Formats: sequence, structure tokens, C-alpha cells
Amino acid sequence: MAMQRIITDDPLAMSTDLLSKNVARLRALFPEAFTEGQIDFAVLKALLGGHVDEREEKYGLNWHGKRQARRLALTPSTGTLRPCPTESVDWETTQNLIIEGDNLEVLKLLQKSYAGRIKLIYIDPPYNTGKDFVYPDDYRDNIHNYLELTGQVDDEGRRMSSNTEASGRFHTDWLNMMYPRLRLAHNLLRDDGVIMISIDDHEFSNLRRIGDEIFGEENFLITFVWQRRQMADSRNEDRASIDHEYVSCWMKQGARLKGTPIDKEKYANPDNDPRGPWFSADLTGIANKDERPHLHYDLVNPHNGLVYPPSPTRGWSCSPTTMQGLIEENLILWPAKPDGRPRRKKFLHDVTRHETGFSSWLDVGKTTEGTRIIQELFKDKVFPFSKPPSLIQTLIDQATEDKEGIILDFFAGSGTTAHAVLDLNKQDGGNRRFILVQLPEPTGHKEYPTIAEITKERVRRVIKKRNAEESGLLDLNDKAKQDRGFRVFKLDASNLKPWDSNPEDLSKTLLDHVDHILPDRSEQDLLFELLLKLGLELTVPMETRTIAEKQVHAIDGGALLVCLAEKITRKEGEPLAQGILDWRRELAPAVSTTFVFRDSAFDDVAKTNLATILEQNLPARALAGIRSL
Repeated sequence: MAMQRIITDDPLAMSTDLLSKNVARLRALFPEAFTEGQIDFAVLKALLGGHVDEREEKYGLNWHGKRQARRLALTPSTGTLRPCPTESVDWETTQNLIIEGDNLEVLKLLQKSYAGRIKLIYIDPPYNTGKDFVYPDDYRDNIHNYLELTGQVDDEGRRMSSNTEASGRFHTDWLNMMYPRLRLAHNLLRDDGVIMISIDDHEFSNLRRIGDEIFGEENFLITFVWQRRQMADSRNEDRASIDHEYVSCWMKQGARLKGTPIDKEKYANPDNDPRGPWFSADLTGIANKDERPHLHYDLVNPHNGLVYPPSPTRGWSCSPTTMQGLIEENLILWPAKPDGRPRRKKFLHDVTRHETGFSSWLDVGKTTEGTRIIQELFKDKVFPFSKPPSLIQTLIDQATEDKEGIILDFFAGSGTTAHAVLDLNKQDGGNRRFILVQLPEPTGHKEYPTIAEITKERVRRVIKKRNAEESGLLDLNDKAKQDRGFRVFKLDASNLKPWDSNPEDLSKTLLDHVDHILPDRSEQDLLFELLLKLGLELTVPMETRTIAEKQVHAIDGGALLVCLAEKITRKEGEPLAQGILDWRRELAPAVSTTFVFRDSAFDDVAKTNLATILEQNLPARALAGIRSL
């Protein structure tokens, strides 16, 4: 097995090619619809029969740019996420992430590593209020646009999407911004995952339409109405006070909310009934005599002969036969007075569900709470209109009944979602993880020049505050320490140089690509790009060992063994290979191993020798591949 080099157009150097995956799925289902590698839509329509809608006028939401927005979600990213340990908290042990970058590109980069792994996505996207969006509208080279937008390269010609109501594209621009991001978000959800999206009246109806299209109308779960304001707004000339916002929710498939626990306090056992605690329940029905004549009859107390006629509008809740059974089982509570009404005993042990539905009316937290908490943390007004942590905490609690799972927020803002995750884990002992994504949008604030800086600093301060509160307290339950850290990553162009041929100086171009790794990139940069491109989480377990005076990294228990030393001579190759093999046997990974080296570290002979030693000393089932960067 020869050592294969990973180059810029290699699938491993790009994020998931969602278009190719979709075509492959279609080919697997309908192979006869493919002719010479292309889809024959006439055949496909025939195979789908009556499920194809060929009407010219169809129900659905369309706008200028929708086709491009759909295509944009399917275009792979060639970027990477560069690690920033110095900006992180508990880098070595944490499972939480804060990613600084354009969320469209970040969502693409997360497709391999986090597809089908996210339990809850909560986002509070920009509301369409007629102001400019920060997100660039020229996607021919989205990484370059992002670098321009954040001031990392020359800003000549930099643009932002103007979205004033007078532009004629008021709804269109917002839809084009949201649609590809939601398409990518869908792929990240677990099968039992949920997405929750905060929105106001401006785009509520459009969000519902694109949400139904992307996640499936049948997977719509609920829309919460959140009372964001305590007192009515008296400033509006029309005297209409909009005091609410919405949180619209869809599930991937088969998800459910936690619900609200039933009130067990109402159960008691004052008569020492051997059947246990009970409460007094209404015995009347819901139908008048014309609707349910068999439920309208006189109920007679067998102990004293008193007669209780039915309510004219409701009758009783069960038929005479069923009622007689309740009487014989001593389940009827007879009134002490003649003018009373019989009721029935409901026992706690008969309850099959200990939760009831969670109300769509959210009366938890107010906008003022979010503002106050930010000011208390920073001693300054650094971020306006932050959602209250109590609101997000309630939503997370409802979506994570098992107190586990990854919560993703790719419009992170000031970091309220991370704040809520940390507080909820503290309260119920949960092990939820968070991934935040935030564009480094300029703020004009001297100390915190971008929103991403506010995001990181807020989470640092929350962690510091929670740790200080628990300082010196004994852990009587001896529980594992809560994860109060995060790893910071920043979006950037790939560590691998793109091929840029120069016909006037081809020899220089060839020499430049002997080592096609950018000169300012570290070994750690390369390592984490490998994780992304090979589909491993950015917090996957990793060990490092020195073998033959070279650093070697064992990732995911030995599924990936990486040595990115800049120079490996022929003499060093054999002991390095033998040491790596010994370590692999010690690790005993349950899956086959991929080995990765720096391509420019070897001459051809050293490369061949090392690859041969690895191949000859491992059975085929244990060797996934030998690659070089």
C-alpha cells in the first residue's frame, strides 16, 4: 500500500460533499434512473408515479435566490478551524467548543464530524428589522469574504447585504441568509434531535414555511409564545404593544419534550385506603342529553338511597354499567350533604404517565433579565437585547430529558446558550455539552472589539463565578467534576496550499508545492484539520508520545496515528515505524487505523520503506490507510 498524499482537491481536504451524497442515495434507491452517470428525470418521474407534482402552480414558498441558496448549502468548504488554546479554558479536558467564524462555513466544516450527533439546536438569528446583515452576499469565495469582513485581509470592495425595507428585497435577503444554514443544520441533528428558533413577527410566517420544507411539515413540534416584556410599551403611536416573541420547533424524527411533572402533592390518603394515595376527581361528563343520552341517568347511593340526578349539560363520565363497577370497588366518594355531588377516587398507583404536556405559553424570563445579567457580569452595557438564561435553560431542559447531548447555537451572540447549559448542568447534575458559533462582528467597543470576544469573555466569567461559588465546598456525593471549560477555534483557509500554477515561472510553482502546507501553520493546526476532514470530533481523546525522537499522536484510541515531524530520514524511518506499531498494539483499537505523516518529511525511499514496514506488520483489516499531508 503506497502512501497517498492529501491534496487540496482531495475529498479529505474538503468538508462533506452533500450533493454527491444525495446523488449516491438516489442511485442506490433508483439505479435504473441513471444513464451514463446522469439522472434521467423522465424515468425517475415514472418510478415515483403519483408522488410527482407536475402542476405549474404549486403550493410552497419561493423567492428570488432560493435555487442559489439551496446550491450554496451543498457546496463543500475548503476552510479549516484553527485551534486557539490560549483563549480557551481547560483546553486539555473540556468537551465544549466556541468557534469564531461565519456560521455558514463552520456548519459545512462540522458536517463530517458532527452529522447526526446534535441533540438540540437553539438559535436566535438576526431579526429582520430593516437593518444591514453582517453576512456577506458574494459567495464565490466565502472564506475570502469572511476574512475581508473581519479585517484579516485587504477590505477593498468589501460588501454587506443591505436589507432596508425600501430595497424590494426585504424578505428575500433574510430568507437567502437563513435557508442554507437551516439546510446544513438539519444534517447535524440526531434522529431524536430538536431545533428551536427564536423569531418575531417580521419573519414568523416565512420561518414556518421554510422550516416545514427543510425539516418536514410532519415534524413540526410546537411554537412557543414567549412573553418578553413585563409591562406594556407606551411609546408606540398606534398604542399597540407587542409583548411577545416566538420559538418555533421542529424535530428530526420521533423526538419529544420532557413535559411537565404531574402534581403529586394533591394525592393523599386520609382514610388509610390500602390502595394508597388518591385525590378526588370530577365524575361529570362533557355532553348534554341530546349528544349522549346513555350518560344521563340517576345515580343512587346504595348506603342511604339518596338520588343524584345528572347535570343537564354534562351528564356522567361513564355508562351505568361502568358506574356500577366503580360503586362495587368502593371508588365513589358520596357527599356528606344531600345537595352535594358524587366524585371518584383516582389513585396514584394507577397513573401511567407522570408527566403532562409542556405548555406553548412561555412565561419565564424577560428581556430586562437578559440585559441585567450581562451588565452584572461585565459592569458595562456591552451587548443589547440578550435573551435571559432562564428562557434558554427552560428550552434546553425540555429537549434533553436524559440530561445529556450536544447543544449547538450557531448565532451565539453574547453566549447565553452556554450560560444556560452550565447553569442547568449545575442544577440537575447533567452532562450536556455546548458548541457556540459566532461571527467576529465589529462592536465599536474598545475592550471587546467583536461580538465573538464578548461571547468568549462572558462564558469565562460565568465559569469563574460558578467555580468561586463552589470553592471550598465538600462534594459529598463524590460526583465527577462538571465540565466548565471550552476550546476555542477560529475559521480560516485550509492549511494546505491551493494549486496556483504560474506558466511564467512553472519551476517555482512546482518547488512551492513540494511542501504544500502554508508556512505559518503549526502542527496543531494540521492535526485538527485532520480531525475535521476524517470525521472525528474536535474534542476526541488524544494522547501524545515521543517515539524515535518524533512526536506521535494517537487519536480516538488509536483509530488515527499521526506524526507530523518536519524531517524523517531513512535511518529514522524504521525505528519510528516499529515504535508506532508497538504503541498501536498497546492501544489495541477496536477499529482499523489510519496513519498520517507530513509528505515533505521524507525522500521517496524513506517514504516507501516506512509504508512497507507498516503494511507488512499489520493485517489488512487493521490498516485503513497510510496518508501524507
